[in-house]
Amino acid sequence: MQAWRVHENGEPGEVMRLDEVDRPEPGPGRLLLRVRAANINFPDALLCRGQYQIRPPLPFTPGVEICGETEDGRRVIANPALPHGGLAEYVLADEAALLPAPEALDDAEAAALHIGYQTGFFGLHRRAHLQEGETLLVHAAAGGVGSAAVQLGKAAGARVIGVVGGQQKAAVARELGCDLVIDRRADDIVAAVKEATGGRGADVIYDPVGGDAYAKSAKCVAFEGRIVIVGFASGSVPAPALNHALVKNYSIVGLHWGLYAQKDPASIARCHEQLTRLAAEGAIKPLISERVPLKDAAAAVQRVADGTTTGRVVVLPDGAAR
Repeated sequence: MQAWRVHENGEPGEVMRLDEVDRPEPGPGRLLLRVRAANINFPDALLCRGQYQIRPPLPFTPGVEICGETEDGRRVIANPALPHGGLAEYVLADEAALLPAPEALDDAEAAALHIGYQTGFFGLHRRAHLQEGETLLVHAAAGGVGSAAVQLGKAAGARVIGVVGGQQKAAVARELGCDLVIDRRADDIVAAVKEATGGRGADVIYDPVGGDAYAKSAKCVAFEGRIVIVGFASGSVPAPALNHALVKNYSIVGLHWGLYAQKDPASIARCHEQLTRLAAEGAIKPLISERVPLKDAAAAVQRVADGTTTGRVVVLPDGAAR
């Protein structure tokens, strides 16, 4: 079979190589899945660079999220077991962790439903306790992680403010349903949020960016607001001033979604039921900006790494259903 493999750490476009390899052999508790679609996530770029919290042995195949097919024909969502990641024709996955692909979504959409939407759901509901009528601010609102949070926020009845970089991404955020879009390249984020909220600020802030985005968040969070720390796509990890959190009475809430697989795996299945229902109702639908063939996967991962994409970029192996 064909599989993209990283033989040394570096930029995805430079270190990923399309190899001909044997199909992986499933051990106890694991199944072999045919990949129908593989969604590219920012952690795939970090894996290539050797900067992710998990460092599989070289060579490895990136790709942490797929829609696949079991040998008996079931369409499922899975997180492939590294080092046999999803940018390949076949993967291994833990049988107990497989989730049914929602009928309302095609393969590419189903592949993009899992990590980003689970992260958004846990972050907004379990960690931040977002309430109907509250104001939600989403950084990188046109990206893969941010677009999921925008849709989930709207589904929860929140007023959603999206922060993006550039007019093209601003147009995408508006199409996603943002009530207000702020272009960080042209607008004053703090002033715009305060004006839009009558000086109160945002009740919940969803931050997958870090760096300057976090600094702006602390300046425009509401009394008893919650800043949800999801990731650091900017490459800069902020150092919060805890005296500021004390003075303004806001919470800084961390979210590492992957821990739930260890600490409370049943919660992931319950969340998937909610996401499947929302997808069936049309309240959420992953934004797929590109569907690329397997041969172009390395360039696609590099675009995600560079932050030039909107929504999700999904790789479709030859012969895979659209």
